[in-house]
Amino acid sequence: MEQSRPISKSSEGNEFCKKVTYQSKEDPKSALAQFRNDYNLRIAVTVDMIATGTDVKPLECLLFMRDVKSRNYFGQMKGRGTRTLGYDDLKKVTPSATSAKTHYVIVDAIGVTKSLKTASQPLITKPSVPLKDLAMGVMMGATDEDTVSSLAGRLSRLNKQLNDKDLERIKEKSGGLELTDIVGNLLAAIDPDNIEKKAREIDKTPADQEPQPETRVKAQSDLVSNAENVFTGELIELLDSIRRDKEQTIVPDVIDTVIRAEWDGDAEENAKAMVQDFEAYLEENRDEIEALTIFYKTPHRRQTVTYAMIKEVMDKIREDKPKLAPLRVWRAYAHLDDYQGENPVSELTALIALSAGPAALIRPCPDTVKRYGKISRTGS
Repeated sequence: MEQSRPISKSSEGNEFCKKVTYQSKEDPKSALAQFRNDYNLRIAVTVDMIATGTDVKPLECLLFMRDVKSRNYFGQMKGRGTRTLGYDDLKKVTPSATSAKTHYVIVDAIGVTKSLKTASQPLITKPSVPLKDLAMGVMMGATDEDTVSSLAGRLSRLNKQLNDKDLERIKEKSGGLELTDIVGNLLAAIDPDNIEKKAREIDKTPADQEPQPETRVKAQSDLVSNAENVFTGELIELLDSIRRDKEQTIVPDVIDTVIRAEWDGDAEENAKAMVQDFEAYLEENRDEIEALTIFYKTPHRRQTVTYAMIKEVMDKIREDKPKLAPLRVWRAYAHLDDYQGENPVSELTALIALSAGPAALIRPCPDTVKRYGKISRTGS
């Protein structure tokens, strides 16, 4: 509960106090703006909605009517009263003010300032466990705090690297949930306050008693089980695929120089194996990818292949078969044909050359791209 200065007689009526939650009939944002800028309302009753991250500078009194177990969360809640405000601005919403805002007051009605708080710790407590293993563990029933918090931390880190297309793919596989929602649900499942609330619901613990340890364990298990329902094999594979694509290994202070580039081991057999894998992959997906359908079934339409179509093939290969990077496959064909000319300048250029067919590889790559790669960028 959050309050400004004492209410004067002129504040009598119902306008001075309002409940502010996401379920309020009135727009919560409008109510919050009114609390921030107007004389009325004077008291806002909330649960968690504006407990953190909200700037209400005239606020001078915090009244706690429930306990908070997290030390970090309690610190953020107290921070709502630390905003400073000059005399003129404070007087606009608190006419009885005689000076600038100099302090704020905590009214502790429940003992929140004296109760034991849990210390904050790093989210990722299992940094050496792969993301895929963490997600599979949670999906299979792991409910311990270290596994859940590590998974949430890794997904939160991954979320910062994603583009709109990645986010949309994840949302599709998760049944409509954003990745931020998935992370939020995992963290909420191991939040001490939520666990205590759930434990009290399970064994109907009286207000003056603490839930039993085994009840807390069951409460956390139930909360995590609800949060992990979103994870499926397909979603985990997608997350791991995106993670591999974004991952970059950095070795500081070391600059590599390419001395020689060639096939390792049995060059002939390795090149043949890669070519066979590539052709088998194209054959398997010829009906699923539009550009491949055109090349296989309607060769006379090859000039109508767009940039977006070629890009779709590239994205599909990166997701399904990262080792079949077009540049590597092109070099395999070139090795088998004993081609000594120039290499493609990029993966996309190599893919265009491959689209022209193996027979085109004996030509200089720029000529191949010019001949077969007159791709319309319409819709790209």
